[in-house]
Amino acid sequence: MGSADGLLNVIDVEATCWEGEPQRGSVSEIIEIGLTVVDLGNRERVGRHRLLVRPVRSVVSPFCTRLTGLTQAEVDEGVRFAEACRVLAAEHQAGVRPWASWGDYDRHQFTRQCQGTRTAYPFGRQHVNAKAVFAHAHGLRKRPGMDQALKIAGLPLEGRHHCGEDDAWNIAGLILGLTARGAWPEVRDA
Repeated sequence: MGSADGLLNVIDVEATCWEGEPQRGSVSEIIEIGLTVVDLGNRERVGRHRLLVRPVRSVVSPFCTRLTGLTQAEVDEGVRFAEACRVLAAEHQAGVRPWASWGDYDRHQFTRQCQGTRTAYPFGRQHVNAKAVFAHAHGLRKRPGMDQALKIAGLPLEGRHHCGEDDAWNIAGLILGLTARGAWPEVRDA
């Protein structure tokens, strides 16, 4: 079923990106953290959150703005990455509550950025790759993107694709569908 409190954090991040190579000295940094809290026992989404994060080693490129809708001015108003990690731990129990993302990109991006900034990793050990679970449950050889998975599941895309807050909400919908099918794995608090 899930963690002791029955809740699961669904995370989707957006990061600085470029159409080609990044500017010299730039690294991809998280600029938005979308988080939807899912109550697995009651099979419902119970929280929707968005954290904007101010990059320090890169800027939001025009390509990134076209993709995510985020501008440099918006993320300049965000919190520093270490503060975002503190908020995840303090307000969303990220260190003990199981969490999921669509694929492993989000988990790897957090790991890289935490190591690069000497920030404590905010999450516990219980991560589920929702993309892999979805592909297995639907007998798919190739793991679909989130937008394709929504079509397969017969669900609408709510909001803007590549908006972390909206994508986390949509991924949570896919997880609820997997839960209803009995295909979501049981995870425990870390």
